[in-house]
Amino acid sequence: MENIRLKLEELKEAHLYRELKTVTSAQGASVMLGKKEYILLSSNNYLGLADDERITRAAGEALTRYGFGAGASRLISGTMAPHVELERAIAKFKGTEAALLFNSGYSANLGLISALAGRNDVIFSDKLNHASIIDASILSHTKVRRYPHKDMEILEKFLKNSNRYARRMIVTDGVFSMDGDIAPLKEIVELAEKYDTLVIVDDAHATGALGENGRGTLEHLGVESDRVIQMGTLSKALGCFGAFVAGKRDLIDYLINKSRAFIYTTALPPAIAAAALAAIRIAKSGKKLRKKLFENVEFMRDGLIDAGFKVPNHDSQIIPVVIGKAEETLKLSQHLYDNGVFIQAIRPPTVPKGTCRLRITPTAAHTKEQLRYALDVMRGYVAQCNLGGFPPTPPTGTHCTSSSSRPPQ
Repeated sequence: MENIRLKLEELKEAHLYRELKTVTSAQGASVMLGKKEYILLSSNNYLGLADDERITRAAGEALTRYGFGAGASRLISGTMAPHVELERAIAKFKGTEAALLFNSGYSANLGLISALAGRNDVIFSDKLNHASIIDASILSHTKVRRYPHKDMEILEKFLKNSNRYARRMIVTDGVFSMDGDIAPLKEIVELAEKYDTLVIVDDAHATGALGENGRGTLEHLGVESDRVIQMGTLSKALGCFGAFVAGKRDLIDYLINKSRAFIYTTALPPAIAAAALAAIRIAKSGKKLRKKLFENVEFMRDGLIDAGFKVPNHDSQIIPVVIGKAEETLKLSQHLYDNGVFIQAIRPPTVPKGTCRLRITPTAAHTKEQLRYALDVMRGYVAQCNLGGFPPTPPTGTHCTSSSSRPPQ
């Protein structure tokens, strides 16, 4: 235990110690922490569906009919009607032959990659891929070649020298969760065709948010290929919980029989599956929501640039504001929190050392007034640091904490 305490002290000294903040309300454009309300700009609830009454009503009706727990894994007695209906809807939504539910995005990547990759195979993985891809690749005991972020020349060099492997897989995020940029899937698929390689796309942050019909990165970029296996989550733009793999029928049947993360896990509660089914129906016809989302993204990005922050102009809804040092990033995050805006500081190991940032995510649920106020608070921070200015007063009706009151710690 002494060693653990020392490690915790080291984290504190490096400004990398983390503490949980408890939300006491539904997830929305603003949330309650304790008895105070904060504008929330670090959530993945991109379409604002987490508290949508159509989804909660579907969950409630399923609760009444099916109860809560599924009672067993899917291969024992846990496969229930909402699971099957949801899998069919996901496959239709994603344009694939079939789909399979998993209990989280992490378990989906673990279950998919470990089932497909073995000791005689190779995975080509973007260096900025999500931790679940990295961990799944390590646990599969396969050879992993990590190519520099979106570097197609290096990826092709790797592919040229990979003939000795039995199976080759390129694995990439669709939208990179901390940078907000999008994988060059057209080029990746072209290389996959040229070198007879599978492609796995983690579309967690694009499903529901990108594409004319919300189908994700592939639709957004106009990419179609039978070589692509799609993973996605139900917990971000869709506002629910769980994840899925979508692809050919043979692949899904193989995962049912070989994916340990699927086989040895109790099935998702049927009410969650019913809620996600409602969310997919909303997302498919959610063009107005996506339009509002990206209007808010553009408004926020333009405001940040006007305030003096350097932000990239990516196509996604994720806006990274790179500050650099952990201590300085924490100061800005705390200043926002002290003034009623909740944006967590992102630090190593989530991002590389020296690239600590605020990961700002406007949603379709935010009002321009809320976004404008958050921008004013950030401008106030710049003025306070550089010009001796003070934070602004919250706009009427937002119920945010003022600069003179202390938020809960």
